[in-house]
Amino acid sequence: MARLWASPEPLLVRDVLAALEPERSLAYTTVMTVMDNLHRKGWLERERDGRAWAYRPAKTQGEYTAELMRDALSTSDDRGPALAQFVARMSPAEAALLRQALDDATAKAPAKRARRSRSQ
Repeated sequence: MARLWASPEPLLVRDVLAALEPERSLAYTTVMTVMDNLHRKGWLERERDGRAWAYRPAKTQGEYTAELMRDALSTSDDRGPALAQFVARMSPAEAALLRQALDDATAKAPAKRARRSRSQ
């Protein structure tokens, strides 16, 4: 997935295989099977490129990470302590990023409510 997220263009199986070659020796069919499985699970989109498929991520890395975090949080019946533990383990830089994201989300929330009330 990292190779696909890093690429501005869709990648063919052979492109991903070539990018992985310095680190790992994999068979073409292995990479093809994994990418096909990721497509079936909705993680990758694909389009024909000649006789081959060109793949791109269905979601950004940020969207994917946010889903993982949401899934992890949903396992707790009491989310307050879980969030408190998560925040307590953040570095100051991460806490600043979280603070900014919360400020941005809070600023956008009134605008969304205003648009909804105008459309009704």
